[in-house]
Amino acid sequence: MTAVPDPDQTWFDPTDIELAVEVVSTDSLERDRGIKPRKYAAAGIPHFWRVEKNDGLPTVFVYELDPATNTYAVTGIHHDRLKLSVPFDIDVDLTEVARRRGSQA
Repeated sequence: MTAVPDPDQTWFDPTDIELAVEVVSTDSLERDRGIKPRKYAAAGIPHFWRVEKNDGLPTVFVYELDPATNTYAVTGIHHDRLKLSVPFDIDVDLTEVARRRGSQA
């Protein structure tokens, strides 16, 4: 998928999705850690990231779909820096994200 044809579109075909990301809150903890990853894996979405706050800083849990079991396998837990080349190149200083967010509060 290269572009969203309709900015109001809220549903996408799972075959068009390379990465699903969930940002966990107190209210969504159970869904974001259990229910949603199982649904994304069953739909065949190859990559899943879960973002949680630990001691005021973001932690990103990175998973890849294991086609043999159709479940996600953890490939990394990132505390200070998220630097990956799969599913795309990304380099984010997670401590800077927390600092910027704190300065806007």
